[in-house]
Amino acid sequence: MITHHHHTGRKQYEWIDVVNPTAEELLAVAEEHGLHSNSVQDSLQPEHLPKFEWIDATAFIIARVYDHLSTRDADTIQDISNKVAIFVGKKFIITIHRGEQPLLDAIRSKYFQTGHCSTPNELLIKILYYVFQSYIDPSRQLEDELDQLETQIVLKHQTNAVLRRLYYLKRKAAVCLRILRLSKPIIDNLHKSTSAAVHQDLREFFLSLETSYDQTIEKANNLLNLYISISSQRTNEVVRVLTLFSVFFMPLTFIVGIYGMNFDVMPELRNPYGYPLVLLFMGGLTLGIYLWFKKRHWL
Repeated sequence: MITHHHHTGRKQYEWIDVVNPTAEELLAVAEEHGLHSNSVQDSLQPEHLPKFEWIDATAFIIARVYDHLSTRDADTIQDISNKVAIFVGKKFIITIHRGEQPLLDAIRSKYFQTGHCSTPNELLIKILYYVFQSYIDPSRQLEDELDQLETQIVLKHQTNAVLRRLYYLKRKAAVCLRILRLSKPIIDNLHKSTSAAVHQDLREFFLSLETSYDQTIEKANNLLNLYISISSQRTNEVVRVLTLFSVFFMPLTFIVGIYGMNFDVMPELRNPYGYPLVLLFMGGLTLGIYLWFKKRHWL
């Protein structure tokens, strides 16, 4: 579906929004605006990564918008984001995407129809702002979930489910960060066609977003290390208790083993006080081991 919108402000230009087009519709748009047919074909393939390139006097941009319908465990660029291809010329801007993009509708009613964007470049800046803004909420959600996981690891001692969740959180943050880093050339190339102040604003906004994802990944790594150290601490506790038991019972088992032998010529065998003496000796030995452990602060 191709929708034409005309800007009737001081400088007239056209915004053509192309949703899930056929190959014929795309070729018609390409011919009408003198676009390179290869890049128009490119604009339909969903797996393309963000990029910026000049084709003659037209800028060709691929941006990826965060997909808020993606599942919790989505962990690839294609699962997490949707592609929007943008062609920007002197008198036109063309946006091509497969599914509906609410952010484009918002920009159309808020900036385009009200005449706020008098050139295609100004409109492009607004679109990029909205594209990057789609990554703000996911970043906050990841932060909140990491806080919950921290509570579960430290206070509630829930482990296996937490580890799986932590893995997916970290993957998601890493993929979002990768999309942003791949989008950086788009911002770097904009300085030729926008005012310094607008470009600086967008760059600062982009950097703060990048930093927040960096911090999320760092926090996930720290939580992973915390999880591992708490798990090993629990294992150590168990091993410690088992070792203590074995140290207490080893000498006792040894004594019982010796006196359990049934040789005929055993000097203590007929001793009337043998049994209570051995029991006393075993009690004394256990007490001795206990005091020795206490002195060494192992108990």
